[in-house]
Amino acid sequence: MADRRPEKSCEQACESLKRQDYEVAVKHCTEALLSLSQYPPAHLPEACQAEIDRIKIETLLYRIASFLQLKKYGQADEDCRHVLGEGLAKGDGSFRAVLCCMHLKGKLQIVSNVLSKSLMGESLNGMVTKDLTRLKTLLAETEVIM
Repeated sequence: MADRRPEKSCEQACESLKRQDYEVAVKHCTEALLSLSQYPPAHLPEACQAEIDRIKIETLLYRIASFLQLKKYGQADEDCRHVLGEGLAKGDGSFRAVLCCMHLKGKLQIVSNVLSKSLMGESLNGMVTKDLTRLKTLLAETEVIM
């Protein structure tokens, strides 16, 4: 992957989340996702595709956390369904591997804290709560395993 821009945008999004600059985090995440969409999966070596998938999952998780902080629940739910659908559909363990790597790097806690806060403190509709709870459960399982 010659262009490092998506990974850089993903890292900038993480830093923005840490600084609690959620609008900027959403901007960086969206830039990363747009950049990643330029790489057609069929034409990439498996190692490159795995790296793109990792960045995409991280980016979506950061964007979910940012949307929740901005109280944009519909957008957070859409990303949540997207990350869960793509992540779990493969069934090859790559989604859980990304979560484990994020946990080891200390990046998963940021997303997990925001999910917990949103599920406890906000009045969400049933579908949003269901998707976010499912994601929170996966994050919590990852933290316990590690």
